[in-house]
Amino acid sequence: MTSEQQIKSDVDYWKRKLMRKSGIVNRLTKRAQGKVNNIIPEKAHQVITESIKKMVQATLFGSEYLTKEKDTTNFSLEEKEKLIEESLNKFRKVAAVEGAGTGAGGILLGLADFPLLLSIKMKFLFEAASLYGYDVKKYDERLFILYVFQLAFSSDDHRKLVLQTIENWDQVKNDLEDVDWRILQQEYRDFIDFVKMLQLVPGIGAVIGAYANYNLLDQLGETVKNAYRIRWLNQKRIQTENPT
Repeated sequence: MTSEQQIKSDVDYWKRKLMRKSGIVNRLTKRAQGKVNNIIPEKAHQVITESIKKMVQATLFGSEYLTKEKDTTNFSLEEKEKLIEESLNKFRKVAAVEGAGTGAGGILLGLADFPLLLSIKMKFLFEAASLYGYDVKKYDERLFILYVFQLAFSSDDHRKLVLQTIENWDQVKNDLEDVDWRILQQEYRDFIDFVKMLQLVPGIGAVIGAYANYNLLDQLGETVKNAYRIRWLNQKRIQTENPT
């Protein structure tokens, strides 16, 4: 059984790693990103923008990501996370196969990867939230999912703001407005554009697509685990401060 103190230590280490300034590789990638974007049709940029807008709307108001999950009410955090790791393994494999398939088709099929990958990520997020024991039919839990998504795929500065929101979720959730999908889509684009745009280049798209999708799901899984651990630790703190 993982102790509460160990979980707190692991979360603190993850937060320090998350808050580190992007390395030189990422900064160089940003410079190269503009050149790659210039050879990709405008339609590609339109597809990702529209896909993210629809994803945000579906997350907040739709039912397409709802699934019947196992009742984990009486499960320990460790037992829940074992199930979530199994779920992540499933979605990583699906994302890798999807990325390889669309990447092999060049630009036209590559365009299909953006909405497909978004759907895979959101299905995992909903499934994980349910396994952690949260009711994803509730609006505030759907909103939390979108903040976790942003935490996984945002720039250094925006990530800090999102983390503050997640760390103080119970205090701020009722005052939050809908997620600004324009900011979300710009942050997401800036985060994944270079690698995902390379996926549209014939000849190398399949390999890059499989590798990128697998690792993007891996990063999302790590973010999910720590975001919900933060909530778990906060609940433990409240229980300690206000024993019944």
